[in-house]
This record gives sequence, structure tokens and C-alpha cells, in this order.
Amino acid sequence: MKFTLLLLVSLYCASSFAQTNNMEQYNVTWTSQSKNSGESMPCGGGDIGLNVWVEKGELLFYIARSGTFDENNAMLKLGRVRVKLSPNTIDGNDFKQRLTLQNGSVLINGKNGDITAQIKLWVDVYRPVIHLSIKSNRAIKTEAAFESWRYQDRAVKSTENNQGSWKFAPQGQVKTLKDEIAFKNNEILFYHHNLDSTIFDVTVKQQGMDAVKQQMFSPLKNLTFGGLMRGKNLKAAGTYTGKYLDTDFEGWKLQSIRPARDQDIEIYLNTAQVASIDKWQNGLNKVIQDADTHQKTAWQKTADWWQQYWNRSFIYINPNKPEADTAAWQTGKNYQLFRYMLGCNAYGQYPTKFNGGLFTYDPVFVNPKMNYTPDFRNWGGGLMTAQNQRLVYFPMLKSGDIEMMKPQFDFYLRSLRNAELRSEVYWGHKGASFTEQVENFGLPNSAEYNWKRPAGFDKGVEYNAWLEYTWDTVFEFCLMMLETERYADKDIHQYIPFIKSCLTFFDEHYQYLARQRSSKALDGNGHLVLYPGSGAETFKMAYNSNSTIAALQTITKRMLALPDTYLDKDERLKLAGLLKRTPPISFGEIEGHKVLTPAKTWERVNNVESPQFYPVFPWGIYGIGKPGLDIALNSWKLDTLAIKLRSGIGWKQDNIFAARLGLTKEAAELTTFKLKDSGRRFPAFWGPGFDWTPDHNWGGSGMIGLQDMLLQVDDKKIYLFPAWPKDWDVHFKLHASYNTTIEATLKNGKVENLKVLPEERMKDVVNMLK
Repeated sequence: MKFTLLLLVSLYCASSFAQTNNMEQYNVTWTSQSKNSGESMPCGGGDIGLNVWVEKGELLFYIARSGTFDENNAMLKLGRVRVKLSPNTIDGNDFKQRLTLQNGSVLINGKNGDITAQIKLWVDVYRPVIHLSIKSNRAIKTEAAFESWRYQDRAVKSTENNQGSWKFAPQGQVKTLKDEIAFKNNEILFYHHNLDSTIFDVTVKQQGMDAVKQQMFSPLKNLTFGGLMRGKNLKAAGTYTGKYLDTDFEGWKLQSIRPARDQDIEIYLNTAQVASIDKWQNGLNKVIQDADTHQKTAWQKTADWWQQYWNRSFIYINPNKPEADTAAWQTGKNYQLFRYMLGCNAYGQYPTKFNGGLFTYDPVFVNPKMNYTPDFRNWGGGLMTAQNQRLVYFPMLKSGDIEMMKPQFDFYLRSLRNAELRSEVYWGHKGASFTEQVENFGLPNSAEYNWKRPAGFDKGVEYNAWLEYTWDTVFEFCLMMLETERYADKDIHQYIPFIKSCLTFFDEHYQYLARQRSSKALDGNGHLVLYPGSGAETFKMAYNSNSTIAALQTITKRMLALPDTYLDKDERLKLAGLLKRTPPISFGEIEGHKVLTPAKTWERVNNVESPQFYPVFPWGIYGIGKPGLDIALNSWKLDTLAIKLRSGIGWKQDNIFAARLGLTKEAAELTTFKLKDSGRRFPAFWGPGFDWTPDHNWGGSGMIGLQDMLLQVDDKKIYLFPAWPKDWDVHFKLHASYNTTIEATLKNGKVENLKVLPEERMKDVVNMLK
């Protein structure tokens, strides 16, 4: 028994060591300084992200944290830190900056004469603390400063309003209000405290929801975020002013009391919705006390967390042929780098934003015309766009990162009542009405809702050519919630009322609309009349959009397939009735071949999406091993508009469609386009695409496509290598439904090792390379 146990432990350690070695080849190392923040490197953990770079012999990093929304619903950086060493060891030719994926740290090494020093920067995964340690072979001095461009109120002008919720329709002059920053006992205290009145109040009034305002969830009032920066052997050394790029700032400086070989600096953060600063300060003190208690174990536990993260899931392409200039190898590398960036918001209160996540930087390096502050990102801070956000979160199912999906699910749960109130106030029926672009309090964005609305226009509908009637995108998050039960046997009781409410809206609302036009609530076949509707933001004023029909069919069937503990008899009867009322998918004909269409009819094409393929992804009605695959393939080959719009840029999903259809060549070409080096110094900072840089829905759609090339599931059936080029060697570990993990090695077109856990699931595996 002892021998067996020792053997198992040895095999586990050997496996972990092999994975660690494979991961090492993806570490990013720079041997020269950066020119500016546009050449920064991501570092983070928990819910904190840092952009790290060395410029002109000084270490700088921006601090971002999940959920730091101001009165305008802009997602503000907390500030910038600048570190100088004397003598300066990082200003010469002997320089190295390295992102170490295995433990989530950034290491900076340098030399000045016979003096060597290393700076280590990392973020505690389990508590909101940033750690910076400096070790040198001789005593040196350290100067560390906290810099803020919000040392005074700042006017937000023109397109800069896109960073918040005013966007292109500000109602008067918008300002980003100043932070409070001061020395406190040789430490630097900084925070932003939102006023009582915010964009939430303006939006509620604009949209005629004042009568129910007291029932509504309001996330912005008195929201307070900031922290404390300190270090032993450091004292306050005054303030200074300066300008970085186009933005003036003020700095608060700490400096060494005496030269030292070891210098540690900590930055403690706290975010809370509290009426008084004293309460926020008490919360910050608890963070500091907790960090002090766990000081000796924090680094090892953080390193262990990252090691477990990488062992849980990976894709190594051509691991024995690390040719950095090849698209295949870059694809495997950047898959890992992007997953690292996602892991930095594992425990955030709010989801990872599609338009930059935690790693935006000075916008002038994305668009030279946008010489705004580092707080800027296009498409808003607290504003979420469902079609984009879904691509950030779908890949977490197969990567096994299901716990990381909680911030996205919580976003919707918090807003559920507000969305239900929309239906009650505007139309007098039940169900949650979620729009495509939705604020973090569940209402449409005020600019997209439109301030100049025609008299008598339906108050529940956005007066917007792109967004009107685009309501079905919430179902993709319903699907993710259901998938967590199927993938990991998660208890999803808390999500069932949400999913039921979303279904109820469509059932009741389209019967309500039908009764406005006719004495009948259903068509002649007893089906809902889904008009007006929308095929994404592209096929507008649609009648029976296939994206909506596929969503209703799939979610209703999946709800009915849940174990008995989730639904009672009456609930199941209601769902069965909805399924019966849901119309069938519509088809067309091109050159005598049956094809999928976006809808039964539509009035105009408004954007560049291809929702005719949504029954393939995300809804999985058509695909490998399923009836009607030929119909979907006909659509891919013959739909001239879909062909014209086909691309790998940004949120485009053609790589996923191709993988789901078993089109290996096309899937490989489109996925490598997405996941190849970005052209920026950090290779996974893609974009801006249609959104911003780093473009997280660009990376997310790339991840989904790569996963689907390797592994697809249809209930219990597992398809292995359904769209994988035989000349790509690969070692991967991914997750499938029913608590299953698949680890396989493909070399020279042959499967050398295949491990399926639990083992009885091996019978469900179909090797598509045979």
C-alpha cells in the first residue's frame, strides 16, 4: 500500500512538473525597458490588475480593481505607482523583466556596476493586497510614490464621455470628481467616495421608473474605493507635480529612512458601499490586519493557487517545437497568456470587462486622437454588453474555471428585480426585461435609450437602430448557469428564479404585443409571434428570429432536463407549455439547398454579425454528430452575406462556427488569426477590434474556438479532435460535461496518451481523427 501511494504521488508530482516545464516556455521576458505604458505587462490576482513597465530607469504600474465605478459609472484606475532606486540598477543594459506565469509574479532584474537588485511584484489572490519587494546585494535607497491625475476635479469632454455611462449624450458638463489623497503617519491614504446622486438617479428618472425607485438595486451611491500604501523603513517625503503623456498629475512620495538590502512595500485596497468614510476606513483596517496575520504564508498560498490554476487546464501546441514565429505555437502561448489575464479577476465582485478587463492603459496608444486620462476605455465602465461579455465567460466551462463565472452571474442576479420592474411598469406583465447594453443596475444605458424619443414611443424599448428589441442575449448567461450544473454538478437553485423570469418575459411579452395588434395572442399554429424582434444587432425588425427561437428551445429543454429537485410539477407544466408555444426554426433556400436564415423575415441589416449560425453556437442545435449538419454547412458555403462578413477580428465568432461544423482548415486559419501575437509588446493585448485594447472578447472567442477544435460535447457524447490539424502536436487538458476531464497527447497525427476521468466516461469518447 505504501509503495502504491508513493508511486501515485510520484506520478502526480511528475505530471505537475511536466506541466510547469511546459508553462515556463510561455513566460514573457523583456531584456529592454519599455517606451511607455502601451508597452506594459499584466500582473494581478484575486480581483486586482496591474500594468507594469520600466521607463527611463523607473518602475511604474497602474492599479485597477474590479468594481471601482464612480458617479458617472466610469471604471476608474486607483492610481499609478512610481519606484526609483539609488544607485539605479534597472537603467542599464543588464536588464530583464519577466512575467512568471507559474506563480503570477513579475520579476525585474538589473545591475549597476557591482550592485545587483531584483524587484518582485505580485498580488495576493486571497486578499486585496499588492506586494512589491526589492532585494539587492548591497544597501540601496528606494523612493516610491503614489501618483494621481484625480488630485482635482477633471472635466470630461467630447468622446471621453464614452468611459462612463453618459457616452455620446451628456446632459450638461460631466466631471470626474477628485479623490482624497494624503499622508498619514508616513503612509499614503487614497480613496474616491461617490456622492449620493449618480447616473443611476438620472437614468431612473429618464426612463420613467421613479415610482418604483425605492425597490431598485442601486450600486453607485456612496461607493467608496481606494487604499493605503506603506513600507517599513519608508517615510513621507513631500509631494510633487508632473505630466505623463497628456495628463497632469500630483505625486505623494515615500523614501528610505536608511539604505537597505531588503525593502518591502505593500498597497492595501478596500471597496465598500458605505455612507461614511469612517466605515470604509474600518474595512481597510481589517484588510491590513488580515494581511499582517497571514504575512508569512500569503506568497506561498498565492503561488500554490496559480499552480493549481495551470494544472486544472491547459493547451500546449507543438510543445517540443517552440518556434516563436509560427502561428500554431503563438496560438498555444497566447491562449495561456489570456487565461492568465482572466485569472486575475477570479474573485471580483464584478465580471471581467470585455473592453480591456483590468489592463487598460493610456488611450493615446490605442487611438492617437484620444489623448485622455488612463481612466478611459471605450464602451463604458459599469456598462455591460451581453454579446461581448458572453465570449469572455463561455471558455471557462471547458477550462474548468467555473468558480470564476460567479462575478458574471452575480451581475445579473443583482439586477434581476430592476429588470422585472421594467416589465411591470411599462407593460403590466411579469418577467425580466434585460437589454443588450445593460447598466450594472439592470436598466438600458441612458444614451442608447435616447434622450430624444418620439412622443408615445414604447417606454420599455430603446429608441436605437442597433439595440431595439435585442432582448434574447441574456439567455446565453442562462445557458452558462445551466452548464455549470451539468459540467461540475454545481447546485444552481439560486439561478432558477432568474432563468424562469427571463423565459417568462418572452412568453408574456410577445403574447402582450400580439394582443395589441389582434384578438389572438398566438399564430394559427399556436405559436408565439416573435415580432418585433432582432437577430443580434444586425437583422432588425425581425419576425421569428432564429437566435431567439433557438434560445427559447434550448433553455426550456435544459430546464426540463434538470433533476426533480429543481422544479415542481406545475413549473414543469408551465415550461412544457412554453416549449410547445415556441415557433420552429426558419429555413431558406440558396441554389436549391436548404440553409439556416437569421429569421423568417427582417426589414434591414444594421451591423456585421451572422446570427443565422447561432443555432450552431452557442445553442448547439446543429453541429458534429447532430441531425441537419448539412443544412448548417450549406449556410456556411452559400450564404453570400455571411461569407462577406466572415472575419477573425474582435468579437467575430466565425472560428467557433467553423470548429463546431468540423471545418478544420477554416477553424485553424480563423483561430490562429485571433490568437497570434497582437503586434503590441505584450502579445495578448489584442485590439481594439470593434471595442478596446486589450480586447477581451477577441481573446475569449479565440479560446472558445481553440477548445472546440480539440473537444466538443453533446450531452454525454464527447468528440475528440473534431477540427484539429493533424500536423499540430498538442498536449491538452480540458473539462467536459458530467464532471469529466480529458487529457490527451497528440503527436505526429496519432493519439499517444489519453486519460479520461472518470474512466467509465471513456465509452462516450469519439476520436474524430480515426
